Amino acid sequence: MADYDFDVLVIGSGPGGYVAAIRAAQLGLKTACIESRETLGGTCLNVGCIPSKAMLHASELFEEAASGKLAKLGIKGSVTLDLETMHAQRRDAVKGLTGGIEYLFKKNKVEWIKGRGAFTGTDTVAVGDKSCRARNIVIATGSSVTPLPGITVDNDSQIIVDSTGALELAKVPGHMVVIGGGVIGLELGSVWKRLGAKVTVVEYLDMILPGMDGEIRKESLKVFKKQGIEFKLSTKVTGAGVEGGKAMLSVEPSAGGDTETIEADVVLVSIGRRPNTDGLALDKAGLAVNGRGQVEIDHDFSTSVPGIWAIGDVVPGPMLAHKAEDEGIAVAENIAGLTGIVNHDIIPSVVYTMPEIAGVGLTEEQAMERGEIKVGKFPMMANSRAKTNHEGDGMVKVIADAKTDRVLGVWIIASLGGTMIAQAAQAMEFGGTSEDIAYTCHAHPTHSEALKEAAMAVQGKPIHI
Repeated sequence: MADYDFDVLVIGSGPGGYVAAIRAAQLGLKTACIESRETLGGTCLNVGCIPSKAMLHASELFEEAASGKLAKLGIKGSVTLDLETMHAQRRDAVKGLTGGIEYLFKKNKVEWIKGRGAFTGTDTVAVGDKSCRARNIVIATGSSVTPLPGITVDNDSQIIVDSTGALELAKVPGHMVVIGGGVIGLELGSVWKRLGAKVTVVEYLDMILPGMDGEIRKESLKVFKKQGIEFKLSTKVTGAGVEGGKAMLSVEPSAGGDTETIEADVVLVSIGRRPNTDGLALDKAGLAVNGRGQVEIDHDFSTSVPGIWAIGDVVPGPMLAHKAEDEGIAVAENIAGLTGIVNHDIIPSVVYTMPEIAGVGLTEEQAMERGEIKVGKFPMMANSRAKTNHEGDGMVKVIADAKTDRVLGVWIIASLGGTMIAQAAQAMEFGGTSEDIAYTCHAHPTHSEALKEAAMAVQGKPIHI
């Protein structure tokens, strides 16, 4: 029997990777994690989920005060923006959380191998001059920004940037154009809109937030327009350049037509993400990627090569940190001989704008294709807590099977939508019905009562509307 350096070797320390490494170590397996960044946590903790939420929260507070909303509550006084301090608190949050992962590695005796990993065989990965052999190798290298052909991103110039560059802008742009009406573009566009920028979103499709429930997409568009964000839908970008310190963007109708030039101080390219598989030398391990650059896996996260596993953004499915984390736990348990399962039909998704937009399960369109359904809706303006807090925008929508009443999907637009969706996901995980939610006592007054009322509305019996 060949000698192995590790029982489990994880490539990548993003949410999926670091969770897989920690869980494997907890299960008594000798574990190491390869990471090339100076800090652990991958895109999510360093330049994604966490820093964007820090800026979203801070910009929400600034906008509330600067717009006069707080004055209506009896909280008066002028405010000024100190952007560098706002950036500093973002960096501090990142430093604390990435440092926390490093502490957990030490606590659980996970070895951090610094550098980039590339396969040299089915059980061997090279990291610089170091060669590591492992019984099990987990590919968890995450994803990176999808480039837009013909457009060069230069984050240092702070004119044409990606999501990483949009977090580091040294000043509030006069006009920001966001290419892409998806989650990341809307979140970062919201940040700079609140801080004073004019924001225009250019989207190739005829609606924002592809993949979400159709009605929720339309309602979200109304909310964003109400907030002052401008949209150019059914519009494609044909080119972009920099002239005199400004970005010049060429656009035309998606179906074809006259070209228009848009001048902007900053252009954010945000058209999606792609799996990080380049540089892994997968061929030397006997692996190949599919047409989307993903590593195909079985239900237990094993690849076609025994002993090599894959999770997170490099495999099919939504590119979400919490999906990767759950897969990290499951793959470690499968490696240890336990049973690790992730229910990919119940993965919540959230857009952390204000209000938040959250969903889990099937859209109404998807559910209708499968059979007869009933739908219950409840507006946040009729929820006592939301109304009291001046957070009346949005709604809750519950989709249930017409015969069994089993909940098939829940969609929420609310200030606390990202938190509220957890109850829906748990109910669905247990095979719950709309009646189960409707007959569960909810604390009053809370935003979550809107979910109860929407569930009651499935049977046509909401109380407060």
